[in-house]
Amino acid sequence: MATPMIQLSERAVARVRELLGKEQLPPTAGLRLAVQGGGCSGLTYAVRFDSQPAERDKVFEFEGVRVFVDPKSLIYLAGTVLDYKNELMQSGFVFENPHAGKGCGCGASFSA
Repeated sequence: MATPMIQLSERAVARVRELLGKEQLPPTAGLRLAVQGGGCSGLTYAVRFDSQPAERDKVFEFEGVRVFVDPKSLIYLAGTVLDYKNELMQSGFVFENPHAGKGCGCGASFSA
């Protein structure tokens, strides 16, 4: 079987499951990953829950966790691994994106 265009680490899957469990969302719900214009370097990531995929979304599934990505964002996210880091000073989702070029000083945006 081919490797999905986007991957989630085991830690990311576990954290998404935990967060989904706290929300009152339908069984069709999933995590939406997107790239949008903004920040110092031009592009930022958006991560949120959606109740269902949009018509043109690519839908990925990882151990029961659904991930929705729109076609434009998929261009920038192909090959990305989404991880979750839980460290002393900072916790959150981390994008390991082979297309991300220079990031900005604050770490909130990137160029491609």
